[in-house]
Amino acid sequence: MAKKYYVVWKGAKTGVFDNWGTVQNVTAGRSDAQFMGFPSKEEAEAAFAETYTKALMKRSLSKGGSAPSTNKASSTKQVNSSRNVSNDADINIYCDGACSPNPGKSGTGIAVYQQSTLSELWYGLYEANGTNNTAELNGMLEAFKLAKSFIADDKSVQVLSDSKYSIDAITKWATGLKNKGWKKADGQPIKNPELVQACYTLYQEIKSNVSINHVKGHANIEGNELSDRMAVLGRMKQEASFVKFTGSIDIKEILAMPSG
Repeated sequence: MAKKYYVVWKGAKTGVFDNWGTVQNVTAGRSDAQFMGFPSKEEAEAAFAETYTKALMKRSLSKGGSAPSTNKASSTKQVNSSRNVSNDADINIYCDGACSPNPGKSGTGIAVYQQSTLSELWYGLYEANGTNNTAELNGMLEAFKLAKSFIADDKSVQVLSDSKYSIDAITKWATGLKNKGWKKADGQPIKNPELVQACYTLYQEIKSNVSINHVKGHANIEGNELSDRMAVLGRMKQEASFVKFTGSIDIKEILAMPSG
């Protein structure tokens, strides 16, 4: 993989970095993170001297697109609807869960992007007596499995979820819970122990090569919306396995599918 340089405009630290792991550390868990990759240090330093919005505008124009609107409301919509939402990993994996009612019939979905290009959709893991949280954890687990395969190919990976519960359970709570025998402070067993443990175990294997970030659900973020549609598809088809979507990847048609 060619050497890249990264600019972080918003994060625990800001500046120009030449290491993806550092970028992960300073942006992890921040929904307001602003960062982008560049092929040379000179380009990165020039971008850091300006604003993230200007960098987005230049990148859009260089790809033949139109410049984002400078109107505040329109600009916000443009950014929220962007496919990767301030991300510049080689691979961005959006995961989501859907359950109706809650508890009730649940399904899980994933949308995989190779940078800004949608490449794969996955759905399934139907449970007749699932919950929103089990569906979201299933999504996190499958995202980690996919991430592991991409990491083996020397790709930088980011996992994006609209479930604060899933993210916090794996990145904040699990170590302490493991030390307590997977029990809460009052000695009671935690909920969804098998899924939490499976996610945590796999996360420990790959955490130095993957970042996990929260995105707002149902906010016109394409990857999040597509993973939502896949989760609902898995629930409606009652697909017990986790399978790749083999239909035509027409984004407009898929977004018109039922949402959760």
